This record gives sequence, structure tokens and C-alpha cells, in this order.
Amino acid sequence: MAPSDLAAWRKAERERLVAARRAMPAATHRAASAEIARLLLAHFMPANPGLVGCYWPFRREFDCLPVMRRIIDLGGEVALPVVIRPRHPLEFRRWTPETLMAKGVWDIPFPADGPPLQPTTLLIPLVGFDAAGFRLGYGGGFYDRTLAAMPHRPRTWGVGFEFSRLETIHPQPYDVPMDHIVTEAGLINFAESARERS
Repeated sequence: MAPSDLAAWRKAERERLVAARRAMPAATHRAASAEIARLLLAHFMPANPGLVGCYWPFRREFDCLPVMRRIIDLGGEVALPVVIRPRHPLEFRRWTPETLMAKGVWDIPFPADGPPLQPTTLLIPLVGFDAAGFRLGYGGGFYDRTLAAMPHRPRTWGVGFEFSRLETIHPQPYDVPMDHIVTEAGLINFAESARERS
């Protein structure tokens, strides 16, 4: 697919999938979110989860705030992303329910201050995803740049709804596949599949 065609296709798919997510009936959204949370807690949570980079829900993404609180209850720590500037890696800062928040890009809250941290695990929201574990985001490239810039790559868990599954996102060299993807339909372990193929 030509670069201009790919950009137009991805833009149209983003708009379609975000519209579908925002149109989900409230009960369907609640039930799917509850199942995603259950799967995350069952498969992802060790006795001490360490430092987990999460996200503040936006445009009816899966709400990971209950999972964030559970991580802290289990003795782990939570960090949230901060957009420093466009086309630049994200910075992560520690979050607790008492953290002073500011509003950033798209009015998404982020920790107002604190030193940058290096999460060992990232929960990353999905607009769409494909059978190879590649993620379709909002188009800013923030997570791809962040993962490419990290000295030690964290374990990545893409989180979204099952209707967001695509045959392919037509990945480009800069696209970074997820190690795992979780939807209400289950968990896909791409990291294990990659090890089996190697």
C-alpha cells in the first residue's frame, strides 16, 4: 500500500473504530470492561507487579483506573504518560489516587510533577490491533517512539475491545508489536508465539 493510501486508510479506520467504541451501549461497555479487568488481574498481576505504566481513559477506552488501584494495593507502583512535545517519546511519572493532576493533550490528565520513571510493564490502549500483535493508535506515534527510545524495553500489554480486531494494520518499520493483547474475548500472548517461531 502506498504511503498516502496507508495514511488515508489508517485515518478512516481510526475514525470508524473510535465511533464504534463511543456508540457501545453502556451495559455492553461495562460488561466488556469488567471482563478485561478480570483477565488482566488473572493473567498479569504477580504478587508484586513492580512499576506499571498505565493510561488515563479517553474516548471510552477501557477504564484501567480500578486496575491501577489494584496494582498499588498489591504493593506495586503506577506511572502515567506525559506528552512532552509532539513527535517525542512519552515521559512517565508516578501516580497515586492523591497525585496532583494537570491537563495535557486532548485534556487528558497527567501527574503535574515528579521525576521521569522507567516502567517495567506498560498497559497501552488500542484503537485497533491485528493478528500479528501490531497496534493501531491515534496516529501520533507516541508509544512507538517511546518503546524505541527506552534503554530496557518493558513488557507491553495492548488493551482494547474485541471489535477492534483487524486482519492487518499494514505495519511499517516503525510500528512496534505488543507482547500481549487483552480484549473481553481473551488474552493473546504474542511474545510466546515469537519465541516459539525463533
